[in-house]
Order: sequence, then C-alpha cells, then structure tokens
Amino acid sequence: MAHPSRRRPSRRRPAPADRPTSTASPGPARTALVTGASRGLGLLIARELAGRGYRVMLCARDRDELRRAERRLAADGASVASVACDITDPGAPEQLLAAVHDRFGPLDLLVNNAGIIQVGPFDALREQDFRQAMETMLFAPLRLTTAALPDLRRTGHGSIVNITSIGGRVPAPHLLPYVAAKFAAAGLSQGLRAELAGSGVSVTTVVPGLMRTGSHTAARFHGRAAAEYSWFAAAASLPLLSMDAERAARAIVRAAERGRPDLVLTPAARIGSRFQGLAPATTTRLLTLAARLLPRTGPRPAHDVPGAEAARTAPLPSWVTTLGDCAGHRFGEPPAAT
Repeated sequence: MAHPSRRRPSRRRPAPADRPTSTASPGPARTALVTGASRGLGLLIARELAGRGYRVMLCARDRDELRRAERRLAADGASVASVACDITDPGAPEQLLAAVHDRFGPLDLLVNNAGIIQVGPFDALREQDFRQAMETMLFAPLRLTTAALPDLRRTGHGSIVNITSIGGRVPAPHLLPYVAAKFAAAGLSQGLRAELAGSGVSVTTVVPGLMRTGSHTAARFHGRAAAEYSWFAAAASLPLLSMDAERAARAIVRAAERGRPDLVLTPAARIGSRFQGLAPATTTRLLTLAARLLPRTGPRPAHDVPGAEAARTAPLPSWVTTLGDCAGHRFGEPPAAT
C-alpha cells in the first residue's frame, strides 16, 4: 500500500493586499512657515510640504499674489494659510509667529526663502541696493530665526532651512548685492548648524544654482538694463545651466526631513563650488574673464528696472527664454512685457 505523499507548506507569497501594513500612527501634523512663498521656488516648497502632510503658513509682500497661491494650494487639499508682510520690517517676526500660533500652533519648520536679485555692474549700483539685499536675505532671516527658536527647541525636532545660492560661494560678477548677502546668509546658516547642534534643532543650508522659475522677469536690472536682462534671462532658462524648480523643491524638502547639513543643487553649482574651494585664484581669473564679457555700464545707466520691463527692449530671441517663461507662468512670476 502506497504511503500518502507528504504535503509541503505553501510558499505562496501573499498578494499585495494581503501584506501587513504598519500600524504606527502618523502622529500630529507638523507646521511649516515659508517666506517668499507666493511664487517661484517658495511656492513649490510650500506645495511639496503640504503634499507631505504639513500645515503651511505662506508669507510674501504682495497680498493678491499670496491669496492666489493660498487658493491654489487649498484647491489641492492643503492645510494652508497666509500672511502678507514685508519681512524686512523689524516687527515681521512677531507678526508671523503670532499668525502661525493662532492658526496652527507651535512651529516645526522654518524655510527662509525670500530674496531679491539685482543684476548690473558695480558702477551702476548704489549703497541702498546692498542694504536692501542684506536686509532681505541676511537680517530678516536672522530676526525670524531668533523669534522661531523657542518653538523649534520645544518640539525637540525643529528644523531651519536657509535658501542661499551658489552666489554665496562663487562671487559672480554683476550680482554683487545678491552675492554679498548670500555669502553672509551661508555663513550664518552654517554657523547656526554648529551652534545649535544637540539642541534638537537641525539647520540645512541649501545652495541652488540657476533654476527655471521665471525669476528673470522678477529681478531688478541696473546699467544697460536690456543687455543685462539678456544674459541673465538666457542663463536662467537654458537647460544645461538651470534646473527644473519642481525637482529642486522635492530635493530641498527631503534634505530638511533628513536633517542634512547642506544641499548643493545643479551640476554647474556643484562644479563651481568645488572649483572655488580647490583653486580660488584660478576661479577669480575665470570670473574676471566673464566680467569682461558682460555689458558695460553705459553713459546713462538705468537703475532698478523690473525684469518684465527690461524684456521689452532686450535683444534676445524669445525662444531662448521659452523654458524659463513657461516656468514663470506656472509658478506665478510676472510675465515679461511685450
């Protein structure tokens, strides 16, 4: 009589629906404050944070742009609110933190993103241009960070993200107010990382290269404004030099959540940063050559011309800025004048 065959235990893998899922609770929602959030990179960072479950407070100067940004994010299901204010106002930090507390409670993440880009030769610039850049990109983030630190320390896992620039590591010509402010902002950010170590507050310094946000239409131009607009708009739009801003926003939020000390975006920025560190004298010589190729001041230098206006007379084919213009349309930057 034959023995019955022994049955082996089934090794069938469970179907995806059968697989166990984590039972851990997601925990309370975290709250973020993003400055310069009505358009461009700030808007995209806010959108990325909202998509990851953050409650987001938007801040910018233009009330109408801010309301459009808020409605746009709310339509996607974000828990979002906004405050219109000038962050260079000494009372802005208290105003912003009060709004965050009233709407969402304690702050978990601060993103210092607001900035201003001024393009032109040194001879066409004024001291006030440097003061404006420093107030916007150094002193305003400093004051806001100081006001936010009690919240960030209390949570035990607070984060600060400072959006600096490759211009804060490589002194690009015809961008001196921006460069000076970003160098200072990068130093502040890296110093804060060291001083706040062990406090439960993480500081991430973000060093973007050029990104396609449409920033060429929002920048301010000095000297021969149309000529300055042409080189800057081309550089900010060409794919080999600039980066897709949505991809940049995702990388920035990931870096913040992982507590990375720094993040350099775009291959050109990584190369420039490393080259500056390894061969500063050679970098300076190359920048000197680049400065000679840029427009001269001209006999009657213009001052503080909006990019959207400078575009009207710029000797630049429209196809050169197609990618940047499309990004600006999508991310809320003002259109170029026609």
